[in-house]
Amino acid sequence: MLAGAPPLALAQEYPTRPVHWIVAAAPAGGNDIFARLMGEWLSEKLGQPFIVENRPGGSNNIGTDVVVRAPPDGYTLLLTSSNNASNAALYHNLSFDFMRDIAPVAGIARTTLVMVINPSIPAKTVTEFIAYAKANPAKVNMGSAGIGGIGHLAGEFFKMTAGVDLMHVPYHGNGPALVGLLGGEVQVLFPSLASSIEFIKAGKLRGLGVTSAVRSGTMPELPSIGESVPGYELSTWYGMGAPRGTPGHIIDKLNEAMNAGLADAKVKARFADLGDIPMPMTPIEFGKFTASEIEKLTKVVQFAGIKID
Repeated sequence: MLAGAPPLALAQEYPTRPVHWIVAAAPAGGNDIFARLMGEWLSEKLGQPFIVENRPGGSNNIGTDVVVRAPPDGYTLLLTSSNNASNAALYHNLSFDFMRDIAPVAGIARTTLVMVINPSIPAKTVTEFIAYAKANPAKVNMGSAGIGGIGHLAGEFFKMTAGVDLMHVPYHGNGPALVGLLGGEVQVLFPSLASSIEFIKAGKLRGLGVTSAVRSGTMPELPSIGESVPGYELSTWYGMGAPRGTPGHIIDKLNEAMNAGLADAKVKARFADLGDIPMPMTPIEFGKFTASEIEKLTKVVQFAGIKID
């Protein structure tokens, strides 16, 4: 009977049991927040629980591998993110190919980073910082939360596009990196806006620009770095993926439900509170976006000579 059922009927039947949404990171981070926020919406919209499962480890590769190996039936999904794009550029011995093995389902949101400096640096704008860095080659220290992280890649991308020489100093996490910047161990950092906004407002750090293509609604007075450095744009982003081979009608149904959630007033207000920008896309658009992000980050990794494995 199922074999003879029309595609529309099958699409209406999905889902008939709980869906497991794998988050390849520990609880309480951005990945987890978005999965639980949108999982609640999808549970209400589609009538079955969307259970968020945290599978941290291996720089998000362990959880991704779980989904790659899952049956392509729509009942095991992946919270995809910019980590997947950077991992595709950084790791060369993975057991999977992200673009080949994970089907794009839907975009969720972008989160901007911010370029912040220690106030001891005599620069009020991105242009002034570039001039200062060029006048002091290899004397300005750039902190990061760790080698290969999005903050590190944002800094290396800035070096590449602005033509400046900064000395990378990796820390074990965003918190220690901010402490290092506050204490003057490093002079510039590219953390999330959410983690540094209070230091900027208090005058303990100076914000020069956001890494997104447009200004942030949270701090609209900060320009985008791209306004001074053409071609610069790099954000943390989140989306949904499924195992390769997942039927198209299931992907389309999930995409439709996700985009409806991103257009919902209450969901949009929650995103605004978090300082994030909804990213509704079709599966094809999200796939093209992911491919372009991998291409961009591969160039950054090659420029910086970053090696993880």
